[in-house]
Amino acid sequence: MKMHSWKAMAVLLLCSLLLSQTLCASLHPRLSRQRRMTPFWRGVSLRPVGASCRDNSECITMLCRKNRCFLRTASE
Repeated sequence: MKMHSWKAMAVLLLCSLLLSQTLCASLHPRLSRQRRMTPFWRGVSLRPVGASCRDNSECITMLCRKNRCFLRTASE
């Protein structure tokens, strides 16, 4: 009988510990971090010639001029 009460006490303690962890976790909002794109998705998401862009890394040609993806530089 004494062993049974120890097991019941251990189960109760374990359940209360898990419950307190879930309650504490829900009180603290997680800081979301920006996901990194894998090389595959980076290549798929590159913009074609003539599309709008903000910097060279967004264009498939790696040439962003006047907020547009260009095929070649002005000096060519």
